[in-house]
Amino acid sequence: MPLRRAVHRLLESDTDPSRAAGTVRLAIGALIVVNVAALVIETVPGAHDAAPKLFHGIETAAVSVFVLEYALRLWAAPENPRHHRALLGRLRWMLTPMAVIDLVSILPTLLSVTTIDLRAMRLLRLLRIVRIVKLGRYSLAAQTLANVLRSKAADLLSLLFLLVLMLLISSTMMFFFENEAQPHVFSSIPATMWWGIVTLTTIGYGDMTPVTLPGRILGSVIAVVGIGMFALPAGLLGAAFVEEIGKARKDHDARAHTHPATSGSACPHCGQPLPDPTRGTP
Repeated sequence: MPLRRAVHRLLESDTDPSRAAGTVRLAIGALIVVNVAALVIETVPGAHDAAPKLFHGIETAAVSVFVLEYALRLWAAPENPRHHRALLGRLRWMLTPMAVIDLVSILPTLLSVTTIDLRAMRLLRLLRIVRIVKLGRYSLAAQTLANVLRSKAADLLSLLFLLVLMLLISSTMMFFFENEAQPHVFSSIPATMWWGIVTLTTIGYGDMTPVTLPGRILGSVIAVVGIGMFALPAGLLGAAFVEEIGKARKDHDARAHTHPATSGSACPHCGQPLPDPTRGTP
């Protein structure tokens, strides 16, 4: 079906570079942002009473577009080879994560009789805006990030293990230092882990603070160590990014040296030598 195929490319194909597809994605993304902003502003006391028709109009327009979008995606789902069967394919599409998010985002308004407000689930629909990132120059940055994470996965896992070990040791020691002085605050090792997390990340909410001398000494040491613990991954990723960019530049220079695309001597597309016009046509 040509029409169904066109709808599928318009809504589902991330590689469709057409202006219509980009406009549709940008329009839906903008509507999601406006709808979420209205939801946030509506919680301000007196905001809804100041402009009830505006909020109701935004809600009605957003839900109408979301329902139409969901229906079109459901109708065009069999165009995907994984969902090629008419009925079973659509059922499988309905169980995909993004389809579930789409459905949950419109059900609260459609089922207005319920007392549970699930409209905040539309925040998850912002994930669909990420598809716009794939359309242009950001794809190279995404590939670079994926290569960096893939190449440094073992190092990052080692740092994560070290961080968890540090959290467990510091929380255990702090529990034995502070439990007797503050039994309701440092009531258990799992409860003390909250203190360990906010101290290692140097956030320090202040809801759990040591009062004994050994506890304060340990807290000071852990706060200083936490700075280094989180500086290590940042330095590792930064160095990996520089290494990946340098590798990409070397590959580019090597290709340019192998296939020089100078004007009049080589094809700018394939790099193959062009015939010499002074020799005439054989």
